[in-house]
This record gives sequence, C-alpha cells and structure tokens, in this order.
Amino acid sequence: MKYIWELAIRAQNSDIDPDTIHFQYAEPFSPYMELAFPCLNENGIPLAVEINPYYRYYEVFKNLLEPNLNENPEIIAAMFDLAAHHLIDIDVLMGMNRREYYINFVLKDMKQGYYGTHVQKYIEVFTKEEQVIIANSLLVLYATGEEVNLLKESVKKIFKGAYIFSNAEEKDEVVFFLRTKQTKEKEEKMALLEHLFLPFKYACEIYWERMFGILEVPELMEIGEMVLY
Repeated sequence: MKYIWELAIRAQNSDIDPDTIHFQYAEPFSPYMELAFPCLNENGIPLAVEINPYYRYYEVFKNLLEPNLNENPEIIAAMFDLAAHHLIDIDVLMGMNRREYYINFVLKDMKQGYYGTHVQKYIEVFTKEEQVIIANSLLVLYATGEEVNLLKESVKKIFKGAYIFSNAEEKDEVVFFLRTKQTKEKEEKMALLEHLFLPFKYACEIYWERMFGILEVPELMEIGEMVLY
C-alpha cells in the first residue's frame, strides 16, 4: 500500500471502519510513499498509522505542521487526524461514478431499514461484493421492471455455476439448481433474493446438490447424481 485511500478501501473490505484508524505525522518518513509503515510490505490494517503529509498534501499541512508551531501539540495532533480522515473521504469518492453513488445510497437505505426489517437483517449475510450486485439489480429493476430476469442474473452472480430453468408452459415457476451444499446462510441469501425480485404470482423451486435429469445437459444426467421421482 502506498496511499491513504488504499488503506481505507482495504479496511472496508476487511470489515474495519476507517474512522477507527488514527493518523499521525510521521517522523522521519520516506519521500517516496504516503504511508509510513515500519515494514514496506505491510499487509495488515494497524489502528495507528503514520503518514507523510507532504507527499500529496503539502498545501494542506504546511501551516499546521510548521516547525516553530510547537504549542498545543495535542490539538495539532487531533486536527491532523481529522484532516487526514477528511482527505481519505475525498480520495475514495473521487474514484466513484454516478452509478456507484446510487448503489451506495441503496445499500445505506437497506441497512437503515427503509426496505423493511427483513432486508435490513439479512443483507448483512451477503459479502460486500454480493451486496453491490443486489443494489445494482434493484436499480435496474426500477428502470426496467424485469423482476424474473434480474432474479436469475443475481442468483447466477452470487451462486457461481448455478443452473436456472423457467416453467412458463404449465405455471409461472422458476427452478434453481445451485450446485452447492445447503447451509443456513445460503438459504437466507436465496430467501432474500426471492423477497426482493420474485413476483407474487411466481413459484420458486430450489435444488442444492442434486437435481432431476434434463436431456441434452450432460452435467445433469450423471448416474447417482440425480433426484428421482
């Protein structure tokens, strides 16, 4: 890691709130890096981080860290930490486009309960990448109204290698063969996806590790790997 925004993103991906990280003025520091870790190959997320404030933000810190300004060091340290956190927020947001803003708004609404207590409770079961998939699908849903197609696409992205079939001739039904071991967490994921995207008139059938055989799909015609009726 070289920049403070890399540290913030890695912390978020590790479920660490970047606001809990305390930034300090490094003495001494390398003129070639913004982060001043004791180890150049640091991979962890320490909660106290020293930085070189002049690497990109000389104009911001030149007066605050003026060498002759040695009164109230505690206040200067606190102001330095606050300024560093503000700069991180700007750094991270600068790389976002409008779509990513909308996705973040949807996720925030989900976690604050605006989509209902059921969504608020179970959205945390998904990984951050899976949460982005769901939020993006909801945005597409608002624009297109294609619930069933978005349900299929979301399931395929979250359960890699899943087979999905539609039974539109006899009844409105979607059949999922997820090809994975059934667990409580995965059941909760599927339940939330159904809650968000499955139309009321549709039925949903889920198969986990085994499914009935289907002609011309070799993976589903293996002896001993099929569900028999």
